[in-house]
Parts: sequence; C-alpha cells; structure tokens
Amino acid sequence: MQQLMVLGEALMDCISQADGSLRPLKGGSPYNAARAASLQGAKVGFLNPFSSDVFGTALKQQLLQDQVALVATDSRLPTSLAVVNLRGGQPSYGFYREGIADRDYTPAQIFAALSLHTPGILHTGSLLLIPPESDKVITVLQGAKAMGWTLSVDVNMRPSVAPDLPAYAAAVRQIIGLADWLKASDEDLETLGYTHCTRADAATMAAQLQAMGPTRVALTYGANGAYLSVDGRSAEADVPPVTLVDTVGAGDTFWGNTLALWANSDAASARDAVTTTLRHAMYAAAINCSRQGCQPPTRAEVLAALQA
Repeated sequence: MQQLMVLGEALMDCISQADGSLRPLKGGSPYNAARAASLQGAKVGFLNPFSSDVFGTALKQQLLQDQVALVATDSRLPTSLAVVNLRGGQPSYGFYREGIADRDYTPAQIFAALSLHTPGILHTGSLLLIPPESDKVITVLQGAKAMGWTLSVDVNMRPSVAPDLPAYAAAVRQIIGLADWLKASDEDLETLGYTHCTRADAATMAAQLQAMGPTRVALTYGANGAYLSVDGRSAEADVPPVTLVDTVGAGDTFWGNTLALWANSDAASARDAVTTTLRHAMYAAAINCSRQGCQPPTRAEVLAALQA
C-alpha cells in the first residue's frame, strides 16, 4: 500500500437552494478526492492547512471521520468559500479565494511533510493550478518528483476564476508535463484549446497527453462516459444508471477511487485491471451523483452496486 498525499483546496460549497438560501457543504476538488480515496481503503494524508473557524473545524472533522490524516497546523486565515448554482443538476461556481487558509503554506513545509514518508503518490489539481498559486505548486511538484514521489494531477480547470486565461492554460500545460498520472474532462480539454474533445476521439487525445509525460490518463465526458489508459492498455465505459441529484464532486470521486485502487496495487496489476478500475470508478461517481453535494461512497457501497 502506497501513501497518498493530497495538496489542494478545502472549502465550503455554498449550494443555492430553491428559496434563495445557501446550504454549506464541505468540498474542494482535492479535499473530495482525499475523502473518496480514503473511503476505498487508501492511506491518505491532507497537506494543506485548515482555518480554525467553524467551517475549517467542520472540514477537519469530516476528514478525521473518513480516516484521512491531517498534516499541517491550523491557519489563522478564514476558510475559502464557493457559491454553487445548479441548473439541471449541473453546477456553476463562484469562488472566494484571497487570503484563505488552504493557500497558507510554503513549498518548504510541504517538502518537510513529504520527507517523513516513503515516497508514494502526491495528488493535486483544480484551483491551486491558477497563477500565481501555480508557481508554488510547480515548485512542489518538481521537488516531490526529485524525492521519488509519483505525481497525480486532476486538471479540473475553473476558467471563470482565472484573471489571465492564457497564463492559466500555460501553467496547466507545464504541470501536465510533470504529471505521472492525469485526469481531465472534455471541458478541461476545450479550455486548454484542444479540438475534437469527444469520447470518440479519446484514444487520440490520451496519446497526445501521454506524449507530454503522463503514463496513465483518464478522460471524462460527463453523461457520455469515460476513457482510461494505463501504461499502454485502455478501456472505456458508459455512465451507470443513476437517479441524478447533482454532479458536484463526481469527477473527484471518480479519480479518488482510481487513485485508491492504484495505491493498493503494483504497476502490473494496475495495467491488467484497467477495465475493472474504470468500472469501479464510474459506479462510485454514479453513487455520488445520487446525493446532494460531494458525498463519496464507501468501498462496501461501490462493491454492492457492482454486484447488483
């Protein structure tokens, strides 16, 4: 079993309700992925600090409940917020990201935390890839790679938050070149300027991305399914039947489950199990979509759904 360490945002998704109120739910893409992986039995640690405010305390308690180890000391800064508007179950986001707790870290602090463990998997992505935060992330990834860590990146782009979209895209491309394992959605690929971003083009797109560096690539296409390529072997899958509530955290649950399976297997097993890995991750994401906000399933829940 490899150690999985997660670097990224932890925030409150304030989901708009029919009456105009906001319902705060724990979220943040890397935070969600950490929970999802731990609920599948992976050994997970979360590297970013949390605020000591009421939201930060709730976020920490959830991770502890899900058996994710907390690495950093608390920050005096407040918890980041996201306002989520849902239309037809699909979310759009507005973020409050200045002067907040999960950005209150230095690369040196991350390296010190990583040095206490045998190199395993370091996962990051989403809002930390936006400049200028991306500069710190690139430094962390370069240093962690030199230390022997396998790098996982979920692109999960948020173009509406970036003040300079070309600079953002350039940073993400540089980070893709550092990644060993990569997840991207069709929307991510379009934001990066790619064309032909449909599942029919998945094999060609995965090959282009792998030429940049990653050896394992997952491409997700919303309701149109997903594609997974692992060290030369590939599979694709449709979305399982689901009673949709919303899709918040679906991609995070998908990738967290994938990382958990890989953390608990060797390279040969991961390559041979590409079809079953994709199917497991798809069913986990479908279960999450049957719940409001990101509520990743346990391993028992996913196995029961697969057997059914």
